[in-house]
Amino acid sequence: MTAARGRTGRPPLTEERKAAIRLEIARAAVGLFIAQGVGATTGEEIGRAAGVSSRTVWRYFPTKESCVRPLLSTGIDTIAAALREWPAGQPLDEAFDGMWAADAGLPGPDVGALVRLTRTEPGLRAVWLQTHDEAEPAFARALAERGGLPDDDVRPAVWAAMLNAALRAAVEHHAYRTDPRCGAADTRADLETALRTALAAAATGIS
Repeated sequence: MTAARGRTGRPPLTEERKAAIRLEIARAAVGLFIAQGVGATTGEEIGRAAGVSSRTVWRYFPTKESCVRPLLSTGIDTIAAALREWPAGQPLDEAFDGMWAADAGLPGPDVGALVRLTRTEPGLRAVWLQTHDEAEPAFARALAERGGLPDDDVRPAVWAAMLNAALRAAVEHHAYRTDPRCGAADTRADLETALRTALAAAATGIS
């Protein structure tokens, strides 16, 4: 009996490598969208810019607009972790001090440019809002865990909605206000200030 022939071909990609590919595609897509617009950008161009085939692009993303999701969702898990560890009596904005010091939860300048595009690109707007919609349950679970509340308690869901809206409003406010076409500077300090102000406003109803 002859020995079974071993498998050939490339080994399967790890989850870490898959995530890295998604992020490379996202960065390439954002760069092209900013440079030439969404309508003028094709999946083939995104693939070339990312160093992958168009087939790979479509394997990971159903539409060209959805390619940007990894950049928009960056930080959701970090924010949820910060919420779980938020000490009682500490202001909400201070719960993220360590995260912001490490730039782990602050979107980069490309994200600001992308958020500005969501004003005129309905497909990108839908992806931006869907990303926040999907983040909300993660925030609610973190707040429920922090407060030792049961799964059927509605308060964490309400708090998460307030927090989520505050984060989105702050990023949008900063992105629109710092549009380089208006000669405004886009600084990390200004973004952090906007986020702290928004979170302080939202925290009025979170305990």
